[in-house]
Amino acid sequence: MKVWFNKVHDSRRNLVETEETVVRIGRDAANTIVLQSPLVSKKQAIVRRENGRLRIENVGINSCMVGDQELIGGESADLRPGETIRIWPFTLTFETQEAAPITRAEMEAHLRSIMAMLELRVHRKLLERFDLYELETNRVGDSSSILILERNIEDVCRELDLFGPENEALLEEVVGLTLRDLLVNQLILETDRDELGGLAKLTYNEFDVPATLVPERETELENLLHFSRERMGLEEAPDLSAKIQRVEIKFPEVFPMVRPHLHQELKKYLILRSLKKDLKDTVFGFGPLQDLLRAPTISEIMVVKSDQIYVERDGILELSGRRFISDKVTESIIERIVAQVGRRIDKSQPLVDARLPDGSRVNAIIPPLAIRGPCLTIRKFPVHRFTMDDLIDIGSIPASAAKFLRACVIDKKNILVSGGTGTGKTTMLNILSSFIPHRERIVTIEDTTELRLHQEHVVTLESKPPNVEGTGAFTIRDLVKNALRMRPDRIIVGECRGPEALDMLQAMNTGHDGSMTTVHANNTDDVIKRLEVLVLMAVDLPVVSIHRQIASAVDVVVQITRMPGGRRVVTQVSELAGYDFERGELQIIDIFNFRDGRQLLPTGYLPSFLDHLIAKDLLKLEFLYSEPDRPRK
Repeated sequence: MKVWFNKVHDSRRNLVETEETVVRIGRDAANTIVLQSPLVSKKQAIVRRENGRLRIENVGINSCMVGDQELIGGESADLRPGETIRIWPFTLTFETQEAAPITRAEMEAHLRSIMAMLELRVHRKLLERFDLYELETNRVGDSSSILILERNIEDVCRELDLFGPENEALLEEVVGLTLRDLLVNQLILETDRDELGGLAKLTYNEFDVPATLVPERETELENLLHFSRERMGLEEAPDLSAKIQRVEIKFPEVFPMVRPHLHQELKKYLILRSLKKDLKDTVFGFGPLQDLLRAPTISEIMVVKSDQIYVERDGILELSGRRFISDKVTESIIERIVAQVGRRIDKSQPLVDARLPDGSRVNAIIPPLAIRGPCLTIRKFPVHRFTMDDLIDIGSIPASAAKFLRACVIDKKNILVSGGTGTGKTTMLNILSSFIPHRERIVTIEDTTELRLHQEHVVTLESKPPNVEGTGAFTIRDLVKNALRMRPDRIIVGECRGPEALDMLQAMNTGHDGSMTTVHANNTDDVIKRLEVLVLMAVDLPVVSIHRQIASAVDVVVQITRMPGGRRVVTQVSELAGYDFERGELQIIDIFNFRDGRQLLPTGYLPSFLDHLIAKDLLKLEFLYSEPDRPRK
């Protein structure tokens, strides 16, 4: 039996060959496979071979993954030869004649580490030649600074003999990645600014196109890119996101046809072009974040440490493979990001919340608070505005529940959207807001402006943090109180996370029907407990009084859950049916709930206000009895 294993961030794999029918895995030296990590139990798992079949049993405290299945302590599962086992931070593969194929993400991380190594060598030499910080601060729309930097990059590459014979094998590995990156950048740069929306502010700059172009080489690259685009059928893709996804999937199939046309001089030119762009991004832009920020397929960027940058793509976290040159460069780029919105970050103020020009939310924290080095989290502002039809198409909500929610919004029912972090609460709030009639006056209140309503009569308010002296702050609660004086028909609060929950409930109870907000909660029952705590942060009231306020204020609760595979679905639509004085608690009854682990289905309960919706011809009674939607794949 052959067992290949490696750490998830290391492309080098170790091999253990054994004739034993029982393979023990764990941290203890007595195991067949020893995984040196405090995150692995001393005795973590046992793999048995019986009648040519493999079966794994988790005997440790920590869980392990077999494919997409999670095994907790005491659980077992069949194991197919070649299937990946994940025992964090290791991956293992059994019974393969050779090392299992490295995944696309692992290969990209390996190739980007090579590029980062080359960039680090060049960067160090550049620092010996002149002060890059001074070059960046003195550049005010001056292309001469960019030209100086590019010329020096060329000189340093010659000085280091970067393209010498000893580096040919190394450079051969990264040429495909650099060509793919160039193709993606080309797609972004040629996209209409209206389609990009706020991303256009981060997209068009002078760093992407070299100041030191070689026309002959550029023509060759353009022909190869055109050939690649035709082979991948990019013109058939409906939008930029679809084109980029197609490139990521199909480029490995097309590149073998392109490689023979990449002669040695063109390879050197392509890699040098990529080095120039990356180093210019480091000096003048956002470094390795530059491409991630403007990629529409990425919804979140998380810098754990300088050499570890994660992204969220299609609801799944993955290692991007990109890395900063050093902690100092990471901190410098974080300073550059927050400076754009008039904020600063340093040892005296090591934590900052800010917003990028495109509307993306930024949280940055540096030492001494961040022990492992500067840490950055960016929640990107979505380019595409989802509609209810989009959610139905991707299986996040069935049409019957969508029709019910639409009727509730039009009929001015107060709606509360609940869910965990990153489940899509704001997206759902934005979609529900689109059903508000255009004749109504809407006031939106947020910490960071994310809601983009289609209506014209919308007043957008955003909270303000304190200034350097610690004064001048305006909280969500201040804005909610002020909104009551602005004659709103509806008030929409992006998220209630503090004492503003009391003001929001009072607004819903004082003539502002049809108002909406979001709150963090794991299910609709927990919503009440969460609101209790938030109201008590504002004023000391008896729980009974709080429950009565909630019962008279909130009509419908929409619960959103993020499934293990990253898919976001509506799992409950419930009515707050009033306060039960005999039992001393609020009545929350599901109108729809998530069953069979597949889809949202009606429970058969008729909400108390259903007659009103039917009388106004906003809903047909059949919505509760319609044939269930087919689950999406």
